[in-house]
Amino acid sequence: MSTVRADAFGTGPLSRAAALIHTLVTVEALLLLTAAPGLAGLLLLAPDPANLPLAALCLLPLGPAASAALYALRHRSRDLTALHPARAFLRGWRLNAVPVLKLWAPLLAWLTVIAFTLTHFPATGLPGWWALLLALIGTGSLLWGAHALVLTSLFALRARDTARLAAHFLPRHPRATLGALSLLVLTAAGTALLTEALPALLAAPLLLSLLHSSRPVIAETQEDFTA
Repeated sequence: MSTVRADAFGTGPLSRAAALIHTLVTVEALLLLTAAPGLAGLLLLAPDPANLPLAALCLLPLGPAASAALYALRHRSRDLTALHPARAFLRGWRLNAVPVLKLWAPLLAWLTVIAFTLTHFPATGLPGWWALLLALIGTGSLLWGAHALVLTSLFALRARDTARLAAHFLPRHPRATLGALSLLVLTAAGTALLTEALPALLAAPLLLSLLHSSRPVIAETQEDFTA
């Protein structure tokens, strides 16, 4: 009868899968908890373009919550005997809440301007191709925001350096950018076809996928832009 070493406990495939599920569930719950004030307000708003500025305000807590989730997922343990996702999440929130808001708040304001313009486009008197251009700018801003969120969550960089690096990585790592775009399309399609709550309910798996697709961005930042 074979024996199992005590230090091997928690390192097998089933244990790693259980550790991942435990981490995802914990991070998801903490993300929803820390973003709850804004998400609750968002649910109370009527789907009226006039409420877009209020919706942006409600989304402000989501930035630090998503950043903390990325931090916790990045530092997760694959060993079932060494799981501390809640501790990592809270540490990530403390470290990143202020830095991420320096980029998250302007991004939300910019996207609100674009969305408000598009919802009132006939009143602008602009040619139709301007609407397509604004939609492309908005999509590019979201992809920039995805890179900036990852960088802010994992590295202690100045806000202006993070903004420049996020823009730099958009064309430099097309696979990472396309990965973020695919997640954006998947989220938008799921929201339109199923429920508006889908992005919040699947936030942890979506952020884990974002981390996976951002590996080239993370690796280059570690090698070339951090001490």
